[in-house]
Amino acid sequence: MRPSRIAALLASALLILALLAAPVAAEPTDTPAPRPTIGLALGSGGANGLAHIAILQVFDDLGILPDRIVGTSIGAVIGGLYAAGLPAEAIHDIFDDVAGSPLDALSGLAESEVELSALVPFGRDDAGLIDSAGFLEFLAGHTEVRTFDELRIPLEVVATDYWTGESVTLDEGLLFPAIEASMAVPGLFLPVHHGEQLLIDGGISKPLPFDLLFGEVDMVIAVDVSGSRRQEDGEELGVTDMLFNSFKIMQQAIIRQALHHRPPDIYLRPETRGVRLLHFNRIDEILRQTEPTAEELRDLLEGWLALQATPSS
Repeated sequence: MRPSRIAALLASALLILALLAAPVAAEPTDTPAPRPTIGLALGSGGANGLAHIAILQVFDDLGILPDRIVGTSIGAVIGGLYAAGLPAEAIHDIFDDVAGSPLDALSGLAESEVELSALVPFGRDDAGLIDSAGFLEFLAGHTEVRTFDELRIPLEVVATDYWTGESVTLDEGLLFPAIEASMAVPGLFLPVHHGEQLLIDGGISKPLPFDLLFGEVDMVIAVDVSGSRRQEDGEELGVTDMLFNSFKIMQQAIIRQALHHRPPDIYLRPETRGVRLLHFNRIDEILRQTEPTAEELRDLLEGWLALQATPSS
């Protein structure tokens, strides 16, 4: 394990100890201290964001329910489904059932080996190649939740105001139009009208929105799925590769700045390699590469649960 990772784990463990420390009572008691509240920030990253499912599976396995979720782009998609009450396993099944869904066309687009018009339905104008309505219908068909008020877990999703460049936080009203705005990658999906605003992908302005959790919860956990960029022998980059990797460079710069300003309590960054932005059909490969990061989180949370079970005295 890298020294930086060990240091991060030790720092997180100390934080958990501090959060769980209770004042000395006048008389001994067997009542466990109330647990700290947990906020989970799920970042943007295209198909790399399927790694979020492995992280959520750890919470399910340990019986821990996050108190708040914030998400951007694919983080808004998966976070929204989880906040609606779908367990990680069910979300896995949704993304595993790619064949015949709008995700199948997106995965084909990433390969850039066939005519685009044969893969995807074009949008109504030149603002985006793909109308995301079919994808949203595909997602909405797996839950009866339609508004933020119906969610099991409080949720905020992040989009970007096209005209001002500022991030926009959506946490009320209809759920799926908000998710649609958060994932409206410029040039790929059509922008979304929200009142007087024209909204595009939240990853443009806030790809890892953990700062929204400060002051709202006791423990902030951020999951960075911006991925890694490594040159492969003999690799030839197509137009879509150049476009989306440039987008990724911008996102990673924003994330580094945010981490420098004020880092979250726990920062997770799965090392997914060889996965392009639209490779949604590689879910098993992505989850397999995420296992080491998921196990790191499991170790931390198991230690947290053990401390939580210790009676205060």
